[in-house]
Amino acid sequence: MTSPPVAAGDLDGMRAALALAREAAAKGEVPVGAVVFQGGVRLSAAHNETVARRDPTAHAEFLAVQRALAQAGLDRLPDATLYVTLEPCAMCAGAVVLAKVGRVVFGAWDDKAGMTGSLGDIARHPRLNHQAEVLGGVLAEECGALLREFFASRR
Repeated sequence: MTSPPVAAGDLDGMRAALALAREAAAKGEVPVGAVVFQGGVRLSAAHNETVARRDPTAHAEFLAVQRALAQAGLDRLPDATLYVTLEPCAMCAGAVVLAKVGRVVFGAWDDKAGMTGSLGDIARHPRLNHQAEVLGGVLAEECGALLREFFASRR
């Protein structure tokens, strides 16, 4: 899939997430990075920490949402945008719904576990009490290449 036309702010957000994904790779983590912005202010940032924490739920976007909620002192983020380098899985898309994140912008599509358009669409499911705006495929090639290189180096 090709990247759709995006605003400069969305490109900046995705580049920030990519920098975090590179940090993750350098630490031996699957290279996924995430940042949360609200009103032009960066609330939080995270990369995957599943290996370091020995916790399969320590995904970048899950951690970034938790940290953004703590930073904002809120229990929901309807005016925030989550930027993440890989399409969120079911757990992370569920966190987006529960935290009522306003927008999700992601890079690479995940045809094996993606739940914001690939396998399913939890973040926009009409029967849930919140639907996030979703923009996928932003800097998809760069995000996907980082993941491919990481896994190729481990084979």
